[in-house]
Amino acid sequence: MVTIRLARGGAKKAPFYHIVVTDSRSRRDSGYIERVGYFNPVARGQEVRLHLDAQRVEHWLSKGAAASDRAARLIKEFTKQNAAAA
Repeated sequence: MVTIRLARGGAKKAPFYHIVVTDSRSRRDSGYIERVGYFNPVARGQEVRLHLDAQRVEHWLSKGAAASDRAARLIKEFTKQNAAAA
């Protein structure tokens, strides 16, 4: 099964997450099919906290990919954020 989930990067005590499409059986930070965005929980000032390629996320969800709990919340937050900006 294909899932949309977070892959951790960044330094110790300074996390940075890539939002990736991957096989559900693979490890958290191992290879992935496609990178569709990123999440920076410690963003400050003008740094971007959350960025997604909404078209690619919708594409994978329409193909049957399941989003993890955290990824689903971030997708919802991003769509709400973009709807308010438009």
